[in-house]
Amino acid sequence: MKVGTDGVLLGAWTDTSGVERILDIGTGTGLVALMLAQRSRAHIDAVEIDRDACSQARENVMRSPFSDRISVYHCSIQDYAKTCTERYDLIVSNPPFFANAYKAPNFERAIARHSDRLDQSDLLQAAQQLLSQNGRLAVIYPTEASQTLDQKAPAFGFFCYRKLYVKPTLNSPIKRVLIVLGKNRSEYQENTLTIEADRHIYTAEFIALIKEFYLKY
Repeated sequence: MKVGTDGVLLGAWTDTSGVERILDIGTGTGLVALMLAQRSRAHIDAVEIDRDACSQARENVMRSPFSDRISVYHCSIQDYAKTCTERYDLIVSNPPFFANAYKAPNFERAIARHSDRLDQSDLLQAAQQLLSQNGRLAVIYPTEASQTLDQKAPAFGFFCYRKLYVKPTLNSPIKRVLIVLGKNRSEYQENTLTIEADRHIYTAEFIALIKEFYLKY
């Protein structure tokens, strides 16, 4: 599971102010958890269903300066929620989003990309249970899946706080939407981010967002 733009955007954009405990659902190899650890002093619990990815996440955490603040668990979020008594200030997830589509022949890649093991209702149910009253859920989805989340969230008692619409280039359609949900009504904010001004020429806004995480910047 390679480092992808979706995870980098989520890890860089999510607000960590005032956050003491974070839960990363579907951490993969630990990218988002490590980014959030770099940006905060919070303790982070990371859950991953795939055994190999979980092992890689643990290795990455142990090699990082943040190993004393990140705990990685090999289980589904459904099983984790059954026994967890913690309430989190922030839950993040770069979730699987393909449904009813051709699956990759590699089983682990299929789990990472398809929503069979973690659909939006599962995610919202876990967040409803595990978030503190003032906590926030931050996710990233393709445009169509984000619209489905908008429709489902109110049934779980969530209100939308923020959205970031992401376009690969100035003239391309929106491909990704970052969303922040919470249990209390709040002022709504939305913005748009363009990644490339031209082929392999990144916009100043994108560079400003991710520069703390790339050696070349």
